[in-house]
Amino acid sequence: MDKKGKHTHILVIRLSAMGDVAMIVPVLRTLIEKYPGIQLTVLTKKPFTPIFEGLERVQVKVADVKNRHKGLMGLWRLYKELKPLKFDAVADLHNVLRSRVLKKYFALERIPFAQIDKARKDKKALTRPKNKVFEKLKTTHERYADVFAELGFPIDLATAKPLDRIQLSENVLGLVQQDTKKWVGIAPFAAHEGKMYPLDSTEEVIKQLNNTEKYKILLFGGGAKEEEVLEGLANRYQNVECMAGKLSLSEELQLISNLDVMLSMDSGNAHMAANYGIRVVTLWGVTHPYAGFYPFGQPMENALMADREAYPLIPTSVYGNKVPEGYDKAMSTIKTQEVLHKLMGVLES
Repeated sequence: MDKKGKHTHILVIRLSAMGDVAMIVPVLRTLIEKYPGIQLTVLTKKPFTPIFEGLERVQVKVADVKNRHKGLMGLWRLYKELKPLKFDAVADLHNVLRSRVLKKYFALERIPFAQIDKARKDKKALTRPKNKVFEKLKTTHERYADVFAELGFPIDLATAKPLDRIQLSENVLGLVQQDTKKWVGIAPFAAHEGKMYPLDSTEEVIKQLNNTEKYKILLFGGGAKEEEVLEGLANRYQNVECMAGKLSLSEELQLISNLDVMLSMDSGNAHMAANYGIRVVTLWGVTHPYAGFYPFGQPMENALMADREAYPLIPTSVYGNKVPEGYDKAMSTIKTQEVLHKLMGVLES
């Protein structure tokens, strides 16, 4: 395919998870900048739509995989809905059973269809307990870019620009209230326990930041249980506000785009902040940046990792869902003073 962006319409498939979906943004932004004639439609789940709001010439088509687009018949229905949009190519950034079924449907019209190489073999070698190959793998962002290169649209991610800071709505301003303090976002949760800093350690970091009287600490999370924990933390400290459950994702992204720093686990919040060029400090437990999920454009020294000498099986998995016996304490090797020192260094630089 060699149209070089002259009125080319590409379907981009990435259905989940939030962090992986957010990681598409720097790639799409670079693509749009380089190829002015390109039009992109992202096929994803409805809750993730706001992630793409800051991108020109990018629209979202919602895949309702639980109902309308469930199963083979549902995917055929989805294909029939996509067909009138007249795609010139498909970039499958997910490469799962659903997208492979769609590939067969698009083959009926001979539409070029490129799929991400997930490098399962390399990731297995990196995470296995025996004969571990501890080497840095290609980043997910680079793997996404490779798919577009295969379709004839190579890009240089070194030229990627962050999304613009979003003006805060009245609702967000009413909750947060602007002042002279610097804003510190903290997202203490992750999909799996193996990626979460102990809550008592997180509270110690919050307490110390609160006591300086220099920062406003904004807590991010989702789900009733997380909201309860974060509300409890916010109630104990004067300069801490719980944002969980109070904002739509659109509003949350407004707020994230205005932070001075984000402290996050290896999770979606790190990627969403990085997309806006916000400086991100990440904490790593049984996962590791070598697997390719490091937030875009962030210096590696902003990653604080569990002690691999004490816990040599790290990374134990790509997603943090495998915690060998005794490894539940791995993250405790990241000292709270180390986290504070890193955050203060970023905030005062």
